[in-house]
Amino acid sequence: MRRLKILGLSGNVSRPSRTASLVRAITTAVGKQFDVDGRVIELADAAPVLFRALRADHLDKAGRDIIDAVEAADILVVGSPVYRASYTGALKHLFDLVHFRALTGKHVILAATGGTQLHGLVTEHQLRPLFGFFNALTIPTAVYATEADFTGYELTSPDVAKRIDRSVTELAQLFRCADTNSGNSRTSPQREIVLAQT
Repeated sequence: MRRLKILGLSGNVSRPSRTASLVRAITTAVGKQFDVDGRVIELADAAPVLFRALRADHLDKAGRDIIDAVEAADILVVGSPVYRASYTGALKHLFDLVHFRALTGKHVILAATGGTQLHGLVTEHQLRPLFGFFNALTIPTAVYATEADFTGYELTSPDVAKRIDRSVTELAQLFRCADTNSGNSRTSPQREIVLAQT
């Protein structure tokens, strides 16, 4: 069985970033359940490349490589800091460049960080409809964290860790259901993941 491709996308436009830390924590947790090739892209790095193009057909090679990685992923972990009640404009621009059919049926874990719990529904009101447009399959449990859930920029909250575990469990259940319905039998995954920055 081929190795699944997982891509973490963090909508942070500055560094260090709690959002990037959260996305990495989720991506690593997925790696404990699946045999995956993984990487995390932070918009702090990718946005300057992507903003050189306003349309997909204007992308240079560096920009095309980023969008190709998004479109080729089997699993996406997408997180953003809450900015003016939504996800960042840099993250929106990235998805403006993704082909509207490229994410059909792909699995997506949603995540966000914000200053208070009052912004916690941004995953439901903003991110989930975005992936509904793409016909992607968003995992029911989204992961939201506030500044209090981190020590410095490292995620340390046991409650957030439990939500991560629940979202990854739901992801695994979806894959098992898909295998059962298609008559396939997945072998036991090698629990290995390699994370690299872009």
